[in-house]
Order: sequence, then C-alpha cells, then structure tokens
Amino acid sequence: MNITPAKIVEIYTDGACKGNPGVGGWGAVLKYAGHEREIFGGEKLTTNNRMELLAAIRALESLKRPCKVHLYTDSQYVQKGISEWLTAWKLRNWRTSDKKPVKNEDLWKMLDQLTQHHEIEWCWMRGHAGHTDNERADQLANRGVVMMNSEELPQDPEGA
Repeated sequence: MNITPAKIVEIYTDGACKGNPGVGGWGAVLKYAGHEREIFGGEKLTTNNRMELLAAIRALESLKRPCKVHLYTDSQYVQKGISEWLTAWKLRNWRTSDKKPVKNEDLWKMLDQLTQHHEIEWCWMRGHAGHTDNERADQLANRGVVMMNSEELPQDPEGA
C-alpha cells in the first residue's frame, strides 16, 4: 500500500432508518485538501445498522487510490465492530461469541475488504452533538430516506 501520510481524507458517515426495519438512508461527507464531496443513498427495507455500515462502505468505495483516512461515525456498532469484534468473528467463521451468525455478515465482509486498501483510523463521535460534519452526514442519510420514500432516482449531490 503506497500511502502518503501527509494526505488525510476525513470521512463523516451516518445512517438513518424510519422503522427498524424500514426505509433507510445513508450519507457521507468526504473532505480532502480543501475539497468536499457529499454522497447519499438508501434502501427500501433495511435496518439502521445496515445503513451505518453502508455509509462507510460507499464512502471508502468512492476513494480513487489508497489513502490515509480518519473515518468518523456516531455508530458504536460500526466503530467497535471494525476495531474490536471483526477479527474474532473471522476466526469463528463469522459467528458471534455465543455461536450465532454475525448480523450483516455481507456488509462486514465488504467493509473488511475495503479496509485492506487504506490506512484507516476509526473514530467514534457522539451523534446529534452539534458537530457540523456529523450533522451534514445525518442530513444526507435522511435525504436518502426521502429519496426512497418518494421513488426519486439518485441525483449527483455535487450538481445540486
């Protein structure tokens, strides 16, 4: 992995779900060298945890080359899952400590694969605590919900 340490991408992610399960949305704000990009989307029938994971996945997928990343999430499920639980899940063939299948295994596998391409610091931050970029990610996630509810086609947020 050829990463220039001085160049750090900051990513703020969030997921939202109206009903759990229900209509969900995800959003992310990416910041790099004075540039910003917003992305969002959603699913018709999902859970909040899936949307939290999908926000991180879609943000990392959008990076064009290996990067040093500070990824901020207000989901302890995502932060602890990737930082503390993932290794044990993999050793137990995607089973929890009480031998049950890991929920959202498909998304955890995708996220695990994406982490191999970047140097990522996973940072938890309290949601709805007034942090501007976390609030923006929340608004984007809710736009994803609205988009799914209204049957709109996804639009390029940079063009909006």
